[in-house]
Amino acid sequence: MSAGPDFAPRYFRIEQELRARIAKARPHDPLPSEPELAREFGVSRMTARAAVTQLVNDGLAYRAPGRGTFVAVPTGPRRADNLIRLSEEIRKQGKVPSSRVVSAELRPATVIEATRLRQRAGDVVAIYRVRQADGDPFAFEHACYPGVLSALLDFDLSGSVHEALVALGRVPTRGTSTITAQPANEEDAKELGVPVGSALLVEERLILDQEGRPLELSESRYDGTKYRLDVAFGVEPHQ
Repeated sequence: MSAGPDFAPRYFRIEQELRARIAKARPHDPLPSEPELAREFGVSRMTARAAVTQLVNDGLAYRAPGRGTFVAVPTGPRRADNLIRLSEEIRKQGKVPSSRVVSAELRPATVIEATRLRQRAGDVVAIYRVRQADGDPFAFEHACYPGVLSALLDFDLSGSVHEALVALGRVPTRGTSTITAQPANEEDAKELGVPVGSALLVEERLILDQEGRPLELSESRYDGTKYRLDVAFGVEPHQ
């Protein structure tokens, strides 16, 4: 069943507020019940339940039947099958996330960018940032967005770009990624403080919005000594 036009922004607002509370809470602390959240935010229980379910799916909370919902024990590396904000991953590790903006501009799209973002030749918003944990750089992130989102450049991009996207009515909802290993180039070495040629974990990601439209095309280049990715998988029966 399709959600109404206000469902995703309201759901996201509740989810982000709960993420902020969880970041300050201790494992096993209780979270508000769905009826309490519905009253606090003036939404339906279905909307409140969806926000809590996303936190459970991301491993930030757990449900105890007959008792309620509680803060989960923090986990370390990110699972590859979850779409979760990088800043939230860092908080779960007990560190303070931050970003340093290297550049942010509206520029002509490359052929690949236009194709992946499903737009005719035109402009994209290109943002380059160094992601940090407790001030220590661990990822060099290149991201581009459809040119119609040029208002992104009016936001503080050292904060959450995804929250800025939500404020513009585009909610990051699902995505696909490709992960490879590559040697650090000179730009990587400069921004991450690693030797040229050292091993990087490189993730190329395409994120879609709540309506299935391409929203973000990004490449994150992680220092291989500071970041890792967990992968959950099933095993097919032997034929």
